[in-house]
Amino acid sequence: MRRSGIKIMGKLIRLIKPLIPTMFAAIVMGVSGFLCAIFITITAVAAGLKIIGMPVSIFSAFTLRGMFVIMALMAVFRGVLHYAEHYCNHYIAFKLLAVLRHKVFAALCRLAPAKLEGRDRGELISVITSDIELLEVFYAHTVSPVAIAVITGIFMAGFIGSFNVMCGILAVLGYLVIGAAIPLVNGRIGKQPGMKYNKAFGRMNGFVLDSFRGIEESIQYENTYAVEDEFEIRTEDLFLEHMKLTLLSGTSSGAAGICISIFSFAMLFLSFYLFSEDRLGFQEAVIVTTAMMGSFGPAVALSNLSNSLNKTLASGERVLALLEEKPETEEIIGCEKIGFCSAGFKNVSFSYKDKFPDGKLSGDSTLYNKSADSKLSDHKIVSDKILENMNLHIKENEILGIHGKSGSGKSTMLRLLMRFWDADAGRVEISERDIRHINTSDLHEIEGFVTQETVLFHDTIAGNITLGKSGACSEKIIEAAKKASIHDFIISLPDGYDTMVSELGESLSGGQRQRIGLARAFFHDAPFLLLDEPTANLDSLNEGIILKALHDERHMRTVILVSHRKSTLNIADRIYEFDQINAAGG
Repeated sequence: MRRSGIKIMGKLIRLIKPLIPTMFAAIVMGVSGFLCAIFITITAVAAGLKIIGMPVSIFSAFTLRGMFVIMALMAVFRGVLHYAEHYCNHYIAFKLLAVLRHKVFAALCRLAPAKLEGRDRGELISVITSDIELLEVFYAHTVSPVAIAVITGIFMAGFIGSFNVMCGILAVLGYLVIGAAIPLVNGRIGKQPGMKYNKAFGRMNGFVLDSFRGIEESIQYENTYAVEDEFEIRTEDLFLEHMKLTLLSGTSSGAAGICISIFSFAMLFLSFYLFSEDRLGFQEAVIVTTAMMGSFGPAVALSNLSNSLNKTLASGERVLALLEEKPETEEIIGCEKIGFCSAGFKNVSFSYKDKFPDGKLSGDSTLYNKSADSKLSDHKIVSDKILENMNLHIKENEILGIHGKSGSGKSTMLRLLMRFWDADAGRVEISERDIRHINTSDLHEIEGFVTQETVLFHDTIAGNITLGKSGACSEKIIEAAKKASIHDFIISLPDGYDTMVSELGESLSGGQRQRIGLARAFFHDAPFLLLDEPTANLDSLNEGIILKALHDERHMRTVILVSHRKSTLNIADRIYEFDQINAAGG
């Protein structure tokens, strides 16, 4: 259930707590700046009345020269205070945006990989980039303007009311309609269009991302025209959603303009009616009307703000929802440290049912779709158990081979050992301890996992092997590369291990990426190594070198080797057909 705009703003405002002094300074300067702007006009009218011999009582102590000096000073202060207010607001905004980016990235790390497997990557990119960026509108142009409008409105209502109470009441009514009623109505009407626009924008990001990644295939199979047509359709949809918000913005601005005219003329008629009834002097009637007409600035700022606030609150909702989402498996800390001596499954059952948005895998579920288990149909993923009453014991310092058909659950078994997911029933154990009672950091130290698709970063080859571990010994990096049969290729490059890898490793072949992934696992030097089709993209020579390295280290680590090729499993001490250990069979 989506929360209201007030609740979203309340959650976002709590983040300002460390920057309250700066926010207070912004509000003080904003109020002072608006009052300077308002009273320049009021003082100018009072000076004009004084010139024609009709001085205003509250300005009677000032000479004409003094009044012009005051107007000049207020004009200067208006500019300085306006700049200082905006500086403080943007300082707060960009400081908090940096904090939010860190929080969102930490949330993604906490949710990964299980909770991100069914997500549209384009929408996630939209949250990280455009949604967070849009919150600048809230922090720089919403929080302090609301406070400024309220304080300035109270002050001006009091000033106008000091001449006549009825005039003060009319001023309050005008400020409430323009600064509160119109923004609230516009916000309520624009909530759904704002959310739809953000979702459409996220889907567009996902489509563009997929199109760029698959551009070679589109060209090869002459699908570019279809992609262009789809791009045009999606752009038109996004344009229509944006036009709805633009229409709301224009309607809100028009309504605010009409209301300003209505309340300005209402104050004009009221003040001169009171003058005709001898309840208000002529000079005071002029000043009251001038004050009313010149004091709508803060209220108009709020009214105009509601036009962009629809998208901003929708972005805030998406960011907050991500920050508050619970991971599939909570991080474990505080347990007794553990080493590795064995692993096992005891009556383990597992299903993906209800674990993905909309009950099935998204088409952008890259991480999962590239696993062996992705061969399952959506129906099977949603309905059937992948593992059922599975029992298996993995001994220390053995190579266990797992063979089975696609979709039988081999990759899922490895993910349960990594605790990407928790079993629905039964126990997954490491060193005879339930994996749910092992510190997450210890589990990461114990296990090394090589998936079928190696993800490489835009970094050097050495950086990709060490994954940014500073001070890594070059000899250890080279040793890991040799075990993965990638060292000779690396040193043949002009910059050797300092060669930069392009985004997603696209400058390398699939086999080279896979060997770098294996080198990464060897460098990590975990005692328990989980290999999911580690040689699927390799020729027989390189496969043989890697398998020999695994065989030579059998006394140092335990290995689960999953492969479709029975020849790959010849180094295993034991080989299981997956159906033998999984009652569900697949």
